[in-house]
Amino acid sequence: MTALWIAHVNVTDADSYGEYAKLAGPAIAAHGGVFLARGSRYVQLEGNERARNVVARFPSVEDALACYNSAEYQAALEHAKNAAERDLVIVEENPA
Repeated sequence: MTALWIAHVNVTDADSYGEYAKLAGPAIAAHGGVFLARGSRYVQLEGNERARNVVARFPSVEDALACYNSAEYQAALEHAKNAAERDLVIVEENPA
């Protein structure tokens, strides 16, 4: 079943986070990830607000995990570690 990669982000260093985004996009695509939302308009109803919200769909939870653990994504993540406050979760989608 497909899976959603959902990130809620507050960027604290735009330049470093921009480097992360340049590298992360191709790593996500290489693992079958497709962006559904990236920095789009949102309404915060509950919980902690983060200014940037990202949703990507992967073919499976395993593909999303493989992406996260890949050398390419980990290299990208080095740029985000001190440039943002992030929450990231992978959620398997329910069948239609």
